[in-house]
Amino acid sequence: MRDLIIALLILSTLPAAFRRPFVGLCVFSWLAYMRPQDLCWGFARSLRLSFLAGITMMAGYFAFEFGKRSFTRSTGRGWLMIGVLVCVTASLFVAYEVDEYVMTYYSEFVKIIAIALFTIGQVDTKQRLRAVLWIIALSLGFYGVKGGLWGVMTGGVIKQGPGGMMGDNNDFALAMVMNLPILFYMSSLETNRILKLVVKAMFFFSCVTILLTHSRGGFLSMVIVFMVLAWRSGKLFQAGFALSAAAVAFLLFAPDHVLARLGTLEQGGQESSAGARLKSWTVALRIIKARPLLGVGLRNFQAGYEEFGSEFLAPGIEGHVAHNSYLQIWAEHGTFAITLYMMLLISMFLGAQKLRRMARGRPDLAWAETYARMFEATNAGFMFGAFFLNRGHFDLTYHLFALMTCALYVTRKHYAAGPSGEDSEGVPMQTGAGPIRVAFRRTVPTGLPRWGRVP
Repeated sequence: MRDLIIALLILSTLPAAFRRPFVGLCVFSWLAYMRPQDLCWGFARSLRLSFLAGITMMAGYFAFEFGKRSFTRSTGRGWLMIGVLVCVTASLFVAYEVDEYVMTYYSEFVKIIAIALFTIGQVDTKQRLRAVLWIIALSLGFYGVKGGLWGVMTGGVIKQGPGGMMGDNNDFALAMVMNLPILFYMSSLETNRILKLVVKAMFFFSCVTILLTHSRGGFLSMVIVFMVLAWRSGKLFQAGFALSAAAVAFLLFAPDHVLARLGTLEQGGQESSAGARLKSWTVALRIIKARPLLGVGLRNFQAGYEEFGSEFLAPGIEGHVAHNSYLQIWAEHGTFAITLYMMLLISMFLGAQKLRRMARGRPDLAWAETYARMFEATNAGFMFGAFFLNRGHFDLTYHLFALMTCALYVTRKHYAAGPSGEDSEGVPMQTGAGPIRVAFRRTVPTGLPRWGRVP
């Protein structure tokens, strides 16, 4: 029954996704982050629902919006993502082997970049930006509550995530960490008390979920996010007191297995997984030195490990990875790729600064200041976690690159309109009050086309 409900629900959205591609983008994002198909046990679990939603969305774009709305906007961040894709593609030509597994992973990465670029073209109003951010926040927040409640009731360990980009427990923890600032700051902009309480509960249980994954990288990333939230709060004393109280509560009530796992942090290279990381980093640096231009190719680190780290190979142990997103990109795709990738990450902080400058002295743009803090904290959490995890092609990261671009575009429009709320032609700018519902109703003055359609 659950499979039938999920399948029918997704299929029922396809006509709207075809007629209005932005609706398709919302459905695709919901499927990517909440992954309702992974909650099923029958036929729906094997259906390619995301692919179906994506194809319908793209077909709708070419049927109704092509020539009227750009597929994407020409932006520096967009070109950087295209540059990374070009480097990844070029690395395939020098890879040790390009089998079905590599090509499947490559097609997934192409999809990630395509969706990010499409997002830049579709999200051009404050309402659309809020809608996509709420979909991400609530979808990932659902798994935060699900995992947290299960952990509180059973005291067990979360050994894997729901699937997709969050299949591994470390990746699941990283996604939860990146969602914490989104939950925190989106709730601060919300006026609905019930929704605020729900989101606060999601924030709390997401923290519990992160701890129960036993991901030490996730735990350290969460600490970094808390530090950024405290720093940007402007109330360091109150924030410090709250964090101290949370730390004491954690030590008093955390399960023994969580404390034991985190206790291995101080063992450094003596602990097996930490020792494996050091070996992988050593091999990655050797690969970079030997093949600095294009690397060893997408998903070919294992083959490179066998050539450049043969003395570290142990019988029966396979599947070596870089255990570091930066070294992963550099070793597999070369120096140009890591340069572009780092520029993307740094651009998130620069974009946050631009949002702050435009919002300074403009009470009507206070939401832009909040978004700046949100993107900054999320990016900081990912950058720290990426130092320990092999997630150079993480879906959520590239989606947030695109959403930062959208936030800057929307803020510039409102900034140019001035406090009066009118654009350069004297047409009132629409801001909207609701979190998600405004994305699917008329939001422009009577007589003008709906914002979901193209003028």
